[in-house]
Amino acid sequence: MARAFYWLLPHPLLTLLLAVVWTLLQNEFSAGMMVFGLILGTIIPWVTSVWWPDTPKSFQLGKMITYSIMVMWDILVANLQVAWIVLTVPNSKLKPAWIVVPLELSQPEAITVLAGTITLTPGTVSADLSDEGHSLLVHVLHTDDPDAVRDEIIIRYQRRLKEIFL
Repeated sequence: MARAFYWLLPHPLLTLLLAVVWTLLQNEFSAGMMVFGLILGTIIPWVTSVWWPDTPKSFQLGKMITYSIMVMWDILVANLQVAWIVLTVPNSKLKPAWIVVPLELSQPEAITVLAGTITLTPGTVSADLSDEGHSLLVHVLHTDDPDAVRDEIIIRYQRRLKEIFL
């Protein structure tokens, strides 16, 4: 029974998320839009499921929710910091830096979340993953101490992701 359900809905949470997002994007709630959202939410994961990686062996949903809230806060704070830098620091005084962040993460999903977190946070961009997957190259808009930025990424994000993706 569960096998048949998996064939129909390979990613049930994604199906629900897509249906809700579709309905919200329509700016008007109607039964027809919700049904169409459910149809899209069923078809899209089903068609793309062959390209999806295996699910992580262990995943801590509660810690991921806490992590997401923390990242949203960091994005808000970084927006204000970048705005301040843009408004007050002349281009000639900017101190951009390339930082190599050593990775202790091994799961592709965890590395992807870390790279996405860095890129979503204004003022930083994940630029490259080493061939061996042991380090991430990050560009920072302005910093006086690149080592402190590297350490903050490791302590604030990577350590938490290690707990989420056991």
